[in-house]
Formats: sequence, C-alpha cells, structure tokens
Amino acid sequence: MSANRDRVHRGSAARATVWRDVSGAERRERRSHLTAPRVPTVGIDIGGTKVMAGVVDADGNILEKLRTETPDKSKSPKVVEDTIVELVLDLSERHDVHAVGIGAAGWVDAERSRVLFAPHLSWRDEPLRDRLSERLLVPVMVDNDANTAAWAEWRFGAGRGEADLVMITLGTGIGGAILEDGRVKRGRFGVAGEFGHMQVVPGGHRCPCGNRGCWEQYSSGNALVREARELAAAESPVAYGIIDRVGGNVRDITGPLITELAREGDAMCVELFQDIGQWLGVGIANLAAALDPSCFVIGGGVSAADDLLIGPARDAFRRTLTGRGYRPEARIAKAELGPEAGMVGAADLARLVARRFRRTNRRRVERYERYGRVYGYGRQAADS
Repeated sequence: MSANRDRVHRGSAARATVWRDVSGAERRERRSHLTAPRVPTVGIDIGGTKVMAGVVDADGNILEKLRTETPDKSKSPKVVEDTIVELVLDLSERHDVHAVGIGAAGWVDAERSRVLFAPHLSWRDEPLRDRLSERLLVPVMVDNDANTAAWAEWRFGAGRGEADLVMITLGTGIGGAILEDGRVKRGRFGVAGEFGHMQVVPGGHRCPCGNRGCWEQYSSGNALVREARELAAAESPVAYGIIDRVGGNVRDITGPLITELAREGDAMCVELFQDIGQWLGVGIANLAAALDPSCFVIGGGVSAADDLLIGPARDAFRRTLTGRGYRPEARIAKAELGPEAGMVGAADLARLVARRFRRTNRRRVERYERYGRVYGYGRQAADS
C-alpha cells in the first residue's frame, strides 16, 4: 500500500475545555473523558476519496499521520477494512496504541457498532466495529464523521467552552452534528444531524437523496460548482474570467478554483459565495429556531473561503432569525482544526473505550489474583 506519511506536531501546550457546573449523571457524562487514560489512540477518518489515520494524544496533538486513497467503492467492504487495519498496524509499530476510533462518512447505528449506509462506500449494515476489533485486538469505536469532527472542535477547536454547539460541515454536500451539555446527540437510531437534507425549496433542485429542494443543493460545494458551470456553459458575460482560466473547458471548473478567483476579486465568484453564504445563513437561522445552541461551527472544504462565505452567512442569519432583536444570537465561527478534525475527534472518543477496556482488564487480573490466593495460583496465571 502506498501511503504518504506526514508527521505533524501541534505543540506541547495542553488545551482544555471550559466546564460549567452540572450535577449528577450529566456531570459524570461530561467529565468521562477527563477520567479517561492519557494514552495515545488512533483516529481514522474515512471519506469517499481518502482514508486518514493518525496517532493523537490526550491534548489533541497529532503525533503521526498517514493518508492513502480510499479503495474503489465497487469493491467489497473487506477491501476498505484491510486498508484501515494496515494503517493501524503501521502506526502501532512506532506507538503504543490503546484504542481505535473510526469516523465514517455514513449513517452509524445508535450503538456505534454498525455502518448502516455509506453513500461513497459499499457498506450496507456493516458490522464494522466487531470486524475491526477482531483483527486489531484493541477496542474500536465507530461514529459518523461529522460527529467526530464536532467533538474535536468542542474539545480542542472553535467550540471550546460552549455548552451547546451545532457543527455544519460544507463539502460536496452538508453534514452536521449536535452537542448538548457536552454530549453528542445521535438520535434514537443514530442518524441525527443530517441537516443537508432539510427541504428548503419545495420542488427545487433534485438531490441525490431522491428528494427535491434539499438545503445542500443551495449551500454546498456541489451547489457552488453547479452554478459556476451553468453560467460558464451559457457563456454569460459575468463568467468570462473563469472561462478564460479553464480555457473554455467548463468541466475543469472546481470549488478551489472558484475560491481562488473570488479571493482575487472576480465579481462572479464573489457573488456565488454570497449566494451560498446567504442560503447557509437561512439554514442556520432555522436550526437556531429548532435547537437554540450557543455556537455554530462551520467546517468542511468550502469553509476555506473564510469571510467570503461566513460574512454573508452571518448577515443572512441576523436577517432571518426568529425573534431577531429580542433574543441572544448564537456565535458563528469557522472551524479551527481543518480536515483533521474528524480524525482527532475519533481518536479522542476512542479514549473513553480505552478507559473501559483498561478497567475491565484490571478487574480480570485482580479476580485471577484473588483466585490465586485462595487456590494457590500465582501471578503468572493471572497474566497468561
């Protein structure tokens, strides 16, 4: 397997989440990761085009990172699982890995063990956690990649100190996640946070999900590229700049190119980002009406446009927010951890599994030692 190895150091300064006082079960839930062992774990971020794996310490620092292409989606699920195992074993040669966290681009069940559906992979009700645990011999945690990214931003990034946070990931489509009182809200069936498929324009653009007018058809990387290509194909006068850049080949128009031209001041590209940003703000206002979080974190590849996107989104949010002028407004912030957020969050969530695993093993050893004292077994039997 060819993998591009990249060692990354984010500095040694520990970054901590600010806590407010809560009681009983909520305190135990929120503080659970504080009592987890400060041991290295591996985070895996699986997308349609790449698999990223990294060893992450308890402060969110990436000690080493590997990246490889995702095997073709037409291949069997085992092919992708083989890739994950190979990356973890490679990292384990140089690091003492205690658990593995998987952030998968798909629907994960509420028990965080099975991938119910992954649009870019051949996983259909795939028992991913158990299959990987059997092969890696360490605890494995599986979650949706937007959930793991949101957890990372809450723990180490733009959402530090926030009690209630909603993350929106803008890429090819729109993903999302909800954190309430420091807990990821996965829903009864594990598939909460699919904000991109809220219907915002009845009878609007057809979405790959099968419906029409979904939010991600108006505020996503796909929407940005679609609008630019349509203008270029129609030879609109406002599109001459981008037509010249791609030599008339409309299919060469991409999101990064639109972002680059917008930063250079191309009027059409700036306007396209304003349109995408306005739709983003409208959707955020709807989510604020339903969920009332203290902070929205905007991540994903499209967020690299910074204020070209976030500025119009904030303006539209303020114009559209229900009860505007008479209620506190949630903060809208750009994600800080970039494309590594899903990997960092998966590793950090896996640390909770490592704690339970370590405690179970310790109890097993203690039980054998008690039997040894009673029946004459030695410590050797406990360790065997």
